[in-house]
Amino acid sequence: MAPKIFIDGEHGTTGLQIVSRLQDRSDIELMSMPAEQRRDQDVRTRFLREADIAILCLPDDAARESVALAADAGTRFIDASTAHRSNPDWAFGFAELSPDQAERIAAAQFVSNPGCYSTGAIALIAPLVTAGLLPTDYPVTINAVSGYTGGGKQLIAQMEDSSRDDAIAAAHFAYALTLAHKHVPEIMTHTGITRRPIFTPAVGRFAQGMLVNVPLHLDLMSGTPSMADVHSALSRHYGSGSVVEVAPLAVSASQPRLDPEEMTGSDRMKLYVCGMEGAGQVNLVASLDNLGKGASGAAVQNLDLMIRG
Repeated sequence: MAPKIFIDGEHGTTGLQIVSRLQDRSDIELMSMPAEQRRDQDVRTRFLREADIAILCLPDDAARESVALAADAGTRFIDASTAHRSNPDWAFGFAELSPDQAERIAAAQFVSNPGCYSTGAIALIAPLVTAGLLPTDYPVTINAVSGYTGGGKQLIAQMEDSSRDDAIAAAHFAYALTLAHKHVPEIMTHTGITRRPIFTPAVGRFAQGMLVNVPLHLDLMSGTPSMADVHSALSRHYGSGSVVEVAPLAVSASQPRLDPEEMTGSDRMKLYVCGMEGAGQVNLVASLDNLGKGASGAAVQNLDLMIRG
């Protein structure tokens, strides 16, 4: 029998994207609550308990509630909220994080889907910590810009409907200025850094896409590596994988600019090592679709590992 998949919160931005990726597949049975029963807790509980895998596209508290309603029934979960991303009992849903991470996801009952900004930051930082190049107490700075769909339905409406009282007219804006963004704990947990990074996210007037930048001073890194050493560490970690690509140094050097919409429509991620050899600095850049590898695409990648594992 095909595994039963229930998307709890299927009408939100992430949920709708997951539905679009799964609706034509014949290897699964996609369960969907009738619209008129969406607020019926008994019906929701039944769907959760009957599902083989439930994908949670909900606020944190609602996600925790869903797990409590059906975990004892053996339902497996992929949680796209922030609720469980730093929980050691949940497999972190970034299969490229380590050689055994895909196997852990495949065997898990509980999988936490990474945040969009975190996916880019962790992809750049974690391999350098693992390779011993980046000290865990390095003063990391992360700067990023995302398409506005990452803010969900409210931000989408604010950006697209100028008649609203709360409409946003800015072409680009920074936020989380208190330095307390919800992705910081998972970045620290899954990279191993111990000093809280300074993270400045921003939103641009484009729907999908994302650039995450991590600038580094090479003389503050272990052994004062060269730019080529940093690139080699990332390349060794990701190898020739089909999901995360490390651009050759020559390709990074040839770019007059990086477009945050480069990976729109893709569930892959591209990493760049930018700078000039010998200058003592590098700027690491992750390019991804905030709704692809940064959200819905990653959820489907994790689902496939769980189904086939």
